[in-house]
Amino acid sequence: MKKVTRFFWFCSGAHVETLRKYPIEHNKYVGIGATIFFTALFAALSGGYAMYFVFSGNPLAVVFAVLFGIIWGTAIFNMDRYIVGSINKQGSTNQQILQASPRILLAIMIGVVISRPLELKIFDKEIRQKLKTSYLKGQNRRIDTLQKTYNQKYVNEFAQAKDLKLEKDSLTKDINRSRVLLNQEVFGSKTDQTSGLTGYGSNAKRQEAVLGEKQARLQTVTQELDKLEQYLGERKNFEGLNSTRLFTDKQLDSLSNIAGFADRNWALGQLAFTNDGKRDVDTYMAESFIAYLFILFECLPVLVKLMSPRGPYDVATYRIAEANIHFADRDRDRDIAVTDNTFDYQLGADVERRKRIITTQSDFDLERHSYD
Repeated sequence: MKKVTRFFWFCSGAHVETLRKYPIEHNKYVGIGATIFFTALFAALSGGYAMYFVFSGNPLAVVFAVLFGIIWGTAIFNMDRYIVGSINKQGSTNQQILQASPRILLAIMIGVVISRPLELKIFDKEIRQKLKTSYLKGQNRRIDTLQKTYNQKYVNEFAQAKDLKLEKDSLTKDINRSRVLLNQEVFGSKTDQTSGLTGYGSNAKRQEAVLGEKQARLQTVTQELDKLEQYLGERKNFEGLNSTRLFTDKQLDSLSNIAGFADRNWALGQLAFTNDGKRDVDTYMAESFIAYLFILFECLPVLVKLMSPRGPYDVATYRIAEANIHFADRDRDRDIAVTDNTFDYQLGADVERRKRIITTQSDFDLERHSYD
């Protein structure tokens, strides 16, 4: 139990040796330290989960996720520990809030960042369904685009094929009528277009010749239409229309499983809207509450420190800080005094040495002058 308490004291950024002297403050700093620790833990889990999707499909995805989660959690832990420990409880409430305001703003951003990956996991089922719908719509749009491009690219061929089909249908109907008339002529059926004479006469031969011409034309039109349809079919393969199909359920499951962080994040954002583009209030509120929860959780270390009243530990640390500042000032004065005295001594020594040099030089000049 003592080890756990000391660990949470360390997490709170408190000076352990000073905190030991004031038992009334022990539980408060255990709570602050535990809040900082679990905030960092959630940040590590969230960051690792996000990184797992970044490297999804890579054999080392788990390794990268664990490594990044540890680094991210450690960074958040160190930042929380430093800022909470640096809040000065000796100042006024406004001064304390001013000190903590950058941390609160940063906590809001961090809360949004660490909540997003966990939201992706919480709404995983809904995200998969949204991705499947999106992939299916995208494939439909792709097929429609290919079909439209194909139709526009070969518009002349399609018009020619349409004309050939109309001509073929017209020839087929005309040939059927001509055969009926020929049979009526041969068997002597009297109509407006037959002679009424039985037998294979000149009129029957003439109708048979016309029928042969129409059949020959039908055969030519059919051959041209078949060639044109074969060409269009080959171009359809070339343009990729025949190879592009709607995704099956199995393919949609595979695509949603390998979806990256960006796709899943987009799908999560789309959950807050219905198919007609209106706001889905229930889903939006659920996502918002989760984000607000993590923002609040991220702000808790600072809020707990701000809400806690000034205690003996705060006074003690403030006095120790004052003493350390006074010691630093006195230490500075001592260094300045030592430097000044040392400089004065060196200055005196330099002056005496320069005097001896000048005296020696003067004596030498006097002796040389006497010899001269």
